[in-house]
Amino acid sequence: MRALIVTAVTAEADSVVRGLSGPVPHPDPAPEPRTLPGGYLIHRRGAFDVLVAGVGPAAAAAGTATALALAAAPGYGLVVSAGIGGGFAPAAPIGSLVVADAIVAADLGAETPQGFLTVTELGFGRSVHLPPAELAARAAEATGALLAPVLTVSTVTGTAARTTALAARHPLAGAEAMEGFGVAEAAAAHGLPVLEVRAVSNAVGPRDRDAWRIGEALTALADGFRALGPVLASWGGPS
Repeated sequence: MRALIVTAVTAEADSVVRGLSGPVPHPDPAPEPRTLPGGYLIHRRGAFDVLVAGVGPAAAAAGTATALALAAAPGYGLVVSAGIGGGFAPAAPIGSLVVADAIVAADLGAETPQGFLTVTELGFGRSVHLPPAELAARAAEATGALLAPVLTVSTVTGTAARTTALAARHPLAGAEAMEGFGVAEAAAAHGLPVLEVRAVSNAVGPRDRDAWRIGEALTALADGFRALGPVLASWGGPS
């Protein structure tokens, strides 16, 4: 099946493409990325298109929706949000992978004197997308990833207080990033299933740039997609 893999930045897309190329250099050189209306870059690798959509849920949703609307027949059967992100210690250490069993809009809602209310609780929409359970389980098994909720935030966590609040609301969360829910919203609008895969570059907690390991996470992302490619290619879609 054809799959659209959505990243925020070029470095993430390059890692995904490198992983999809296999354990040895691909016999055919990777084609130059093409540019979609809006300036979005998309890389083709076999049955996979890898999109650079921008940072944050709004940019991710806009870029994904554009690529899906412009897809040539027969279109895509799956959308994947991929990249690096923060991991909740100790479950998701730096350099590990997290595959989402739920894609959660963690800060979409309202603060009240009684606590945070999700947009679902407010009656204005949904705050969670569920990837196909079988596919998520197979992806986690193939990559050695933690299978856990991935939180989408518009503001990256950088304090102990925020970490404590998120962990209290989402005790099973494995990672946080900024694009998954936006990708999922666009996929749902087109009736497509969604998956999210994150490589951990830092621990969710007080902001410490010196402790980030972006290179290590990008390598883990490439390794993950090297294992994940056959799983995605063989998946037949929801039954």
